Amino acid sequence: MKYIRAFIIVVVAFVFLSCSSKEETGQVAKTESELVYAVSVFRTERDKIENYLEFGGDVIATTSLDINPEVQGKLIEVKVAVGDYVEKDEVIALVDASRPGMSYALGQIKSPISGTITQLNMMVGSMVAPQLSVAKVSKLDSLQISMNVPERYVSKIKLGQTASLSFDAYPDKIYPASVQEISPVLDVTSRTMNVKLRLGANDGTVKIGMFARVRLVTEVIAEAVILPDSAVVNRFGESFVFVLEAPTEENGDVLEKRRVRKQAVVRGIRVDEKAEIIEGLKEGDEVVVRGQSLLEDASFVQVVSYMNGFTQEKAGEQ
Repeated sequence: MKYIRAFIIVVVAFVFLSCSSKEETGQVAKTESELVYAVSVFRTERDKIENYLEFGGDVIATTSLDINPEVQGKLIEVKVAVGDYVEKDEVIALVDASRPGMSYALGQIKSPISGTITQLNMMVGSMVAPQLSVAKVSKLDSLQISMNVPERYVSKIKLGQTASLSFDAYPDKIYPASVQEISPVLDVTSRTMNVKLRLGANDGTVKIGMFARVRLVTEVIAEAVILPDSAVVNRFGESFVFVLEAPTEENGDVLEKRRVRKQAVVRGIRVDEKAEIIEGLKEGDEVVVRGQSLLEDASFVQVVSYMNGFTQEKAGEQ
């Protein structure tokens, strides 16, 4: 009788513990299934997106000519200085071509075009000859940027293509430009093609010899669905985002937590941390942009901030 009573007690205890364990397991599973993740969200929008290439180039004059004397002799007078503006056929220097026993009238060195003296190569007393450049004259009202484009980008360069220029001397200013000239041949040593861009407007700040940072636009999508490229998750060769579903209700109250769904996407242009979405999203979709690495399909989230135009706002301020 004593043994039977002990056996019954053991059985009852086992059943009680089993029920308790199942109840706790169920609570843990329920808790895990209802985890709510704090996230930031971006509403997809339609906007212009541009793809571009970046190069370096040098500012040059569209027209720049050497000034050479017509006779050989000694340079006895220079009438101009660097920076002076001269007219076509204006005398810039005088040459004495006399030799022992032979006297000649002073020879005149004239500018072949109207422009600005950008370089003086000789000083008074120097011997000059027709093959030696005395000075250089340039037209500063029309400047170009000369750059060398690597062979792999040659197919992306077209006449009239727009570009923007920046200079270290004026980091806050952007200058418009366009492709004006494309070399028909490549340099066999460097495997590059020379391209010249026309500076659209110059307020006098851009100088010959400056180094230009060139951003050449290669593709423009006027009305693209865009979002931060970091929002796209890549797992096992698949690219997708997490999109917020409509708010849910419980007992008539709208819950703060939202459910997300996994949505495959196809990207187009990716530039400046932005991505064009070709397939998978439409304008106005709410996409998780922070906290998405922990999510799975049908996870619950709470929105703590919104990104508006690629700037972040707190939830409730949008």
